Amino acid sequence: MFIEVLIKGILNVLPHSLMITGFVFAMMVAVDYLNVFTRGKMEYFVRGRPLRQYLGSSFLGSTPGCLGAFAAASLYIHGFISFGAIVATMVSTSGDAAFVMLALFPGRALLLFVLLFGAGIIAGWLADKMAARVHLRPCQTCDKLEVHTGPDWTLLSWNGFKDNLKSLTLQRAALILLSLVLLSGVFSGQIGPPDWDWIRITLCLVLLLLLLIIITVPDHFLEVHIWEHNARKHLPRIFFWTLGALLVINLGEAHWDLGGIVSQNQAWVLLAAAVIGLIPDSGPHLIFVVLFSRGLIPFSILLTSSIVQDGHGMLPLLSISIKDFLSIKVFNLLFGLAVGYLCFLAGF
Repeated sequence: MFIEVLIKGILNVLPHSLMITGFVFAMMVAVDYLNVFTRGKMEYFVRGRPLRQYLGSSFLGSTPGCLGAFAAASLYIHGFISFGAIVATMVSTSGDAAFVMLALFPGRALLLFVLLFGAGIIAGWLADKMAARVHLRPCQTCDKLEVHTGPDWTLLSWNGFKDNLKSLTLQRAALILLSLVLLSGVFSGQIGPPDWDWIRITLCLVLLLLLLIIITVPDHFLEVHIWEHNARKHLPRIFFWTLGALLVINLGEAHWDLGGIVSQNQAWVLLAAAVIGLIPDSGPHLIFVVLFSRGLIPFSILLTSSIVQDGHGMLPLLSISIKDFLSIKVFNLLFGLAVGYLCFLAGF
């Protein structure tokens, strides 16, 4: 009986999971594509006086995905930005979950990103004030992290398209097939919205862009950035976390009064969102993203989770300085709880 219910639940949420995963994967590839094409120049806007660092670091964090957070972590490890600046980045970032929010509730997601940007600036200033009292300084020496760039290439090169098809690799063929399957699924209405609304049109355009990138980029970019980093590392995790989150909530709504349970314990749910945000992964955060998209939790809980969690942005720092990693996490936890409970008490 349980197996039948589980299989039925998986089949019910599978099309939605594929839609979200396809959109997230396409956006991750597009952001990575632009970052490499511009030679990672966005991180140079961060350096400078404290206010400029807070603004630049919050901007890096506000960009969807983990690339901005990775760039800020690299600058912090090399001693180019302050403790407050890296805090600003981690407060403002939502990691890969940002793409999921854009897929589920784009308007409210953009509002959240704006609020996180502002919160990051305030948190950065407060963190530097506190760091000065305890004499906390960023790392000064490290040669392990650098902006990774490939050979020169042009945007969506037609010559690259012809050359790549002449010497088609297994990785490129697999990614082209994946893109075509997702694109045809959305176009036919099997994946995503059944009607031709703006969401369905946007999905088709984004997946078409993904296909164009895959068939035109050089082998280096495809193998290192798209295949190894995005397809093998991120794609399975995003799919299974999304599928799991949707499945848990669907089963909960079908067999329990999930809305009643959550609404009666929202203060505890907010605390749980903050604590789970300490995990350096966007996956656990998706449970609160989906709950918010279903109207089961208020905005304050999503905001709390978004402030504390930072996707994979802190992983580079974890490998260099556990002390700094814990200091940033503790500050973000306290800051997230303070902001979250104030918004919760205000009725948001």
